[in-house]
Amino acid sequence: MTFKHNFKKVLSATAFAAALVVAPAANVSAATNDASSTQQSATATSQDQQASQDQAASQSSAANQSSSTSTSSATSTSTVKKVAKKTKKTSKKKAVKKVAKKTTKKKATKKAKKTSKKSTKAATAAVTASADQSQATDQQDDAAKRAAEAAAKKAAAAKKAAAKKKAAAKKKAAAKKKAAAKKKAAAKKKAAAKKKAAAKKKAAAKKKAATKKKSAEKAAKYWIAMRESGGYYTARNGSCYGRYQLLISYLGGDLSKKNQERTADRYVYGRYGSWVNAKRFWLAHNWY
Repeated sequence: MTFKHNFKKVLSATAFAAALVVAPAANVSAATNDASSTQQSATATSQDQQASQDQAASQSSAANQSSSTSTSSATSTSTVKKVAKKTKKTSKKKAVKKVAKKTTKKKATKKAKKTSKKSTKAATAAVTASADQSQATDQQDDAAKRAAEAAAKKAAAAKKAAAKKKAAAKKKAAAKKKAAAKKKAAAKKKAAAKKKAAAKKKAAAKKKAATKKKSAEKAAKYWIAMRESGGYYTARNGSCYGRYQLLISYLGGDLSKKNQERTADRYVYGRYGSWVNAKRFWLAHNWY
């Protein structure tokens, strides 16, 4: 009986410790009250055991006294019977009281076990719910973190693609601009070359025309000289003198070849504009 009582006491203490570890504040308070009532029941049980031992000692003492006094007198025998009857009655009352206490103790222990079991179950459920909630929160945090990382990665990829596209467009524009500049430079160079060629051609044509004109002028001048004097610088016909039969007054007293050439050119270019025109006039009038 003592071993069973100690086992129940240990079991209650274990339930109380488990409730203290995992149960909420309300369950811990309930477990504390149950443990306190269990301890009080244990104390009452110990007192009952001590009373039973005292009663047994009293009964033994009473029996001894009865034995010793039975031989001495009848009066003491009667007294012993009364004492024994009273002791028996007291023992019966104590036994009933002990049974009532034991029943109360069993009920309290059962109630404590039930309460401890409920507290442990509630604490376990609370811990499980808390763990589930924590796991769900962690999963939500992980999902949010993954979503944020995916969004950041997507934004970085879009930014990189935009930068790449912008760089490609810039490169293409630069290449287009360079090609346009090159084409413009080529066109300018071609135009310059064409202009230069045209200028060269014009200069050549002008030179050719000048050469041709000079040749025509020279030929016309020679033709007139041959018609006027036969080509002699000393030919004279009245008041006209020299290769071109100019008036002597035009020569100003200088009859040299050089002065005759210079004076003839001045006269023809001043009067006709050219020796070709002078020849044309001569052909029409036989003089110039």
